[in-house]
Amino acid sequence: MIRQKVTIKNPTGLHLRPAGILCQEAMKYKSLITFSFNGGTSNAKSVLSVLGACVKSGDEIELICEGPDEEEALKNLINAIESGLGE
Repeated sequence: MIRQKVTIKNPTGLHLRPAGILCQEAMKYKSLITFSFNGGTSNAKSVLSVLGACVKSGDEIELICEGPDEEEALKNLINAIESGLGE
């Protein structure tokens, strides 16, 4: 299991479109991919779970990847988040 903190940069936070992009990226991997925020844990492969976390711009989440491709998954998810998730 590997984990890393990342700050959400897109101005509207994880609303529907960026949440969908995050989920699409997470579903490319076999690893279990979750993130912790504000005391809770959300499944990064579920749009409803990501939206339910209510992550806003400037919030810091901790991505957690566990599985056979965890390193590649974490690296690519961090890159997607830092590039603004399509915004």
